[in-house]
Amino acid sequence: MREVRELRERVQRLEAEVQECRALNVRLAELTDVVTELLLPVASRDEERLAALLERYRTSV
Repeated sequence: MREVRELRERVQRLEAEVQECRALNVRLAELTDVVTELLLPVASRDEERLAALLERYRTSV
């Protein structure tokens, strides 16, 4: 029984770590979108899209 309890606790910890990794990956993807948009020449930049990306990133932080 002790082994089963330890395994369940380990699985719970691993699931929490996976969720944290997923959240970090989403934030990284959002930040990558922002940086990509900022690197475009000003004439090609979509200011509305950039504003939306920045707002979404700021609210997720």
